[in-house]
Amino acid sequence: MKKLAATTLLLAGLAAGAEAADPVIYTTNPVPAVEAAQAVIKDKAGLTTGIITGGSGVLLRRIEAEKAAPQGDVFWSSSANTMGAFKDVLEPYSSPELSAVPADLRVADDYFQPANLHVVTVMVNTDQLDGAPAPADWKDLADPAWKGRIILPDPANSSTGYTIVWGLSKLLDAETYKALVANLVVSSSSSAVPKGVAMGEYAAGITFETNSYSYVDGGQTEISIVYPSSGTFTTPEYSALVKGAPAGDDARKAIDALLSKDSQIELLKVAFRRPSRTDIKVSDYVKLPELSSIKVFKIDEDEAAKSRDAFLAEWAALPKAGSSE
Repeated sequence: MKKLAATTLLLAGLAAGAEAADPVIYTTNPVPAVEAAQAVIKDKAGLTTGIITGGSGVLLRRIEAEKAAPQGDVFWSSSANTMGAFKDVLEPYSSPELSAVPADLRVADDYFQPANLHVVTVMVNTDQLDGAPAPADWKDLADPAWKGRIILPDPANSSTGYTIVWGLSKLLDAETYKALVANLVVSSSSSAVPKGVAMGEYAAGITFETNSYSYVDGGQTEISIVYPSSGTFTTPEYSALVKGAPAGDDARKAIDALLSKDSQIELLKVAFRRPSRTDIKVSDYVKLPELSSIKVFKIDEDEAAKSRDAFLAEWAALPKAGSSE
């Protein structure tokens, strides 16, 4: 087994007697998603995988710190606007599974591989609306009546948060964007957003569809998912091969299995991750709409990555309703 730092959390799947060739995956994903992916990788590639969990920024900086002697093999997953700053420690890999992925989701040279697709949604707790109608569009959330009642992850610390506010800044006119931001409570934790809405601490949260739907699927009838009428935006999440991956070809096999149809179906069923592949009908497995029925506003991921520092400085200067741990 590769020797890892004592502070690292290893989830089930890193066998006590694993050989050095067994791939180690650095992942931001929750336990159900990780376990589903591990099972498919074991079944399709015959590989036992070690799992190290953490936030995207923390894990990517760890890979950067380890570049002289890599300890991980695969990173899974984050958005291109976050991963773009770490291309020097990642290695292009054109997996054969990418033939089932739309060309517009792929990045130049296949530095990253599209593992799933997120849709930005508004998660609403109808018990907290006090008889008012649920918001139908972004402009509704810009009304001063929503001040302090909407939670969003901090874009400076969360790729989810950055994707959301960058998209909103492009989709909305400047006045509506600033008015909506002024109503927001910013959370340092991405997971606190759906939890806060589900527990009734906030009436609404702006988060990815996968996070919203897990509560609907769990039976919370007061939770609804709003796909704003003027449009929303999608963002792929990517896996990547670590440059100099110790597991070599086995690391590539793990990525192939992760991108496979079997894996993406399992991830859809257990973690509600919308597939990046075109050969899976989402509504066959979960009660989510097909992407074709959602009005999608296209955002430029490359521009988002290049403009990150300047945009975050502008974001920090905007008035907001508050912050939350």
